[in-house]
Formats: sequence, C-alpha cells, structure tokens
Amino acid sequence: MKIPENQTIQELFEWRFERTPKSVAHKFLDRETTYEELNIYSNQIANGLISLGCKPDSRIAFYGKNSDYFFEFLIGTLKSNTVAVGVNWRLAPPEVSYVLNDSKSEVLFVGEEFYPIIDQILEDLPNVKKVIAVDGNHTKYEDFISWRDSQDSSSTGLKSSDQDDILQLYTSGTTGHPKGVQLTNRNFAAANESIDGIVPFEEGTTNLVCMPGYHVAGTNWGIWGYIFGCRNIIIADIDPGLILELIEQEKIRSTLFVPAVILFLISHPNALTTDFSSLNFVLYGASPIADDTIIKAKEIMQCDLYQVYGLTETTGAITIMMPEDHDPKKGKLRSCGKALKGVELKVVDENGNDLKTGEIGEVISKSDLNMKGYWNKPDATKESIVDGWFYSGDAGFFDDEGYLFIHDRVKDMIVSGGENIYPAEVENALMSHDEILDAAVVGVPDEKWGESVKGFVVTGEGSSLSDDEIISYTRTQIAAYKCPKSIEFIKELPRNPSGKILRRELRDPYWEGIDRKVSGN
Repeated sequence: MKIPENQTIQELFEWRFERTPKSVAHKFLDRETTYEELNIYSNQIANGLISLGCKPDSRIAFYGKNSDYFFEFLIGTLKSNTVAVGVNWRLAPPEVSYVLNDSKSEVLFVGEEFYPIIDQILEDLPNVKKVIAVDGNHTKYEDFISWRDSQDSSSTGLKSSDQDDILQLYTSGTTGHPKGVQLTNRNFAAANESIDGIVPFEEGTTNLVCMPGYHVAGTNWGIWGYIFGCRNIIIADIDPGLILELIEQEKIRSTLFVPAVILFLISHPNALTTDFSSLNFVLYGASPIADDTIIKAKEIMQCDLYQVYGLTETTGAITIMMPEDHDPKKGKLRSCGKALKGVELKVVDENGNDLKTGEIGEVISKSDLNMKGYWNKPDATKESIVDGWFYSGDAGFFDDEGYLFIHDRVKDMIVSGGENIYPAEVENALMSHDEILDAAVVGVPDEKWGESVKGFVVTGEGSSLSDDEIISYTRTQIAAYKCPKSIEFIKELPRNPSGKILRRELRDPYWEGIDRKVSGN
C-alpha cells in the first residue's frame, strides 16, 4: 500500500481516518478503539489544549508509560499545533524537573505510577499550568477521561507547515543534561516516505507497539502503525512472557525490538513452544547484536529481520539491512545495511574529509530526517549540523559493497599505547564465542599504556569459561593490542531505555580520583 506523498503527518492522519474509520486503530488491555473514535478523541484533546490557552508551538508533556491514551495525546497535540514532549519515565525527580522546565511545558499529562514524583516536584515547575491525571484517581489533578470527554469533538481546522515542530524528545544524557531534539512535520513525513515500499506494513494487519513512546523508536513505530492502517497492540512494559503470548493470541504480524528484547525473547522458556506463524517481520536496531542471537532468532521466530541504524537527531532510521542480507554467508551481520531512500551518508575524518573504503571515521548524514536543532542550544546545533550534514558522533566505515558498519561512539574510543581501539570491535569478538551472550568493554587506567581494555561478559547458564580462556579466544579473533587485559563476569549489562550500553557506569568506578586524559560518553 502506497501512502500519499508530500503531506504533513497531520494530513496523513486525516487521510487515514477517512480511509478506514471503522477499522480498529489500537488495543490496550481490554480497550479497543477504531480510527473513527481515535479521530474524535484526538480532536477533543486538541480542543482541550486550545481552551487552556496553549498557542501553536507550546510544549505539552507526557510523563507515563505506553498506552492508548499516549497516542491520543500525541495526535491531539498535532491537531492543536502544539509540540509533544516525551518524558523518560526512568528519570530521577530532578531530571524530570529539568526536562519539564527546559522545554517550558505548559500542560503535563502524567501516569498513575508517577503521581508521587509530580507531587514532589510540582512547586519547581513554574511553566506547568495544568496537570492531567492519565489514569484518574488523584485528588488534585484533573481526570483525563472527564477532561477529554467534556471538550468539543469537532476538527480544530488548524493546519501546520513542514517546518513546524511536532515532537521534542530528549537525548539520553549520558554526559551532562539531556538535550531537547526538535523534530518537525517534515522529519516525520520523510521517515514515512523512507520506509514506504521497503518495510512491508499491510493495512488491517496486527502490529505490536512495545518500545517506550518517549523514545524515537517507540514514537515512530506507533506513527507508522497508524499511517499504514494497522491494528496496533500497545503494551506498557517490555514483558517477554506477555510478548510471546500476544504474538500467538493476537496474531502479531509486525513489530520493532531492540536487540536486548530479542535476546530476552529467544531465551524465554516459552519461546520454543510459541506459535510464531503469524509473524512476518521484526525490525530491530539501537545497539549491537551478537551474530548467534540473530541466527537463533531467525530459527525460532521464522520471520524476516530488518536492521536499522539511526539516532533521535535523525528521526530514527537512516539505514536499513534487508532480510536477504541476514544470511551469515554474506558476511554482513555486523553491518547496519545501506542508506534509506533520500539519505546521503559519508564517513569522514576529524577535518571533515571523506575517507576511503574500510577506513574508520565519523558517520555523517544529510536528509530531510535531520532534526531542526537542539532546543534553545544554538551552539550545540551548530556543532552537530554543518552545511546540512549531521555529525553523529558514531565511528564507522563502509565496506567495498557500500554497507555501513558502526564501530562505536567516537568518544568511547579507547587509546592504549597510542593505538585507537573501538569497543564494538572487541565486543563483537567476545560475542562471537558460543558461551558469551552479551559483552561490553571499556578503557581503564593503565600505568604503562595509559588505558587498557577491560571486558564485562554475560555467559550462558552452566558456562565454566575462565577469564584466561576468554582473553586467549579474543586473540584468535582480533589483534593482540585490542584484546581485553582483564575480564569481569556480570549477570546483566547496564543499558539505557533504547538498549545502548551505558559504558560510563562500567567505566567510572575505575577512574575515581584519577585525572582522566580520555573523554567518555
């Protein structure tokens, strides 16, 4: 199914509501909503925001887990020409305050689990003029359903332009405060166009939405599911057992996971007895994945896999690796594929010069997917976007067939004895061992070399691998100077909500009281 071209996301939703009004738009718990009802509910939210005095470009925040109400809210902000702000619900109270104050959010929708945090910080939120309790049951905040249903259900009649902000998401902030990424109508329309005809959504089929809405992957996947006319099953949390049940019971055809979720699912005791026959494809990305995990996932799920690479600042995916490239014989499993439609990619050195095939440098991209900028941070925007090219901060290279391989964050590079070591290369070597399920490496202080490589590994149940055996094995895979000098066995790697390894948490204890000479992300 081809979606209309050169339309704003607002216009694409209007097209969808007219095309399949009686079809089910989404299901959450026991609540099912048709596209016609979703249109009405989002109209009511839009009119409610306008009645509160929210002008176009005002920021409106949502602080809660995934639900049908989140997407009503998101479409309602579109229709009122306000800007949705996704708040990471894993943040500590001071961090929540920072996001709400930095964004100058005027209305706050909050889920029941987080009422106590807002109670605690509300006096520190001078811009918030109304708090709406998404799940009701609060003595001071207005009940969402009562508030929504008391509003006018007719269209606002407002139109938006390509360059209007529609969503502001905050980067994970592994260093300093997170930055607000301004994403526009054009960004999201381009995201739809980039995958149309490539990722095989089908109107009327069932799509699972499980990644958090405050992350670009969760928001994008929800928007795509609606625009392409799917019946979207929404869940609040990543629950492997529930996901396996839903795949079988709801006949899930499509979904998006981060690699950690794929590993959770195929390791679950019910994975081998789950009926995956409805599952047509899984799109995955956001962090490295072991070859063995990919191969095992294909064997168990018996579906097509698409890998993508991108960032919040690029409205999500800018590359894609197709199902046929997941054949281990092709040698592309460590790749993230090729550029999507409309995306230009380069790998450059520190002076911005193009590098040759196989040479590692910073990945930069140019497309309509690139963010407008960082909210109220013009200097940071100028550093990241130069002549239309977004500098990702990721180190990578192209092979001789034009496939992009991501090595790591530039700032995570380990410098040992003057040699540059990219953690992902070492991690790939570690994870190629049959008994290692997950791995991360960081640079730790070394009196002789400045830094040395330390590995953290998660092994399978019953494994008796020793650190010496692991180090010896990596020497058969990569150059000796890149190999870990020490190994620590841990049960689980720390990751942020999008699945990226939080190397800083692993690294910082080793650098306490030491004047670092290497930056860390």
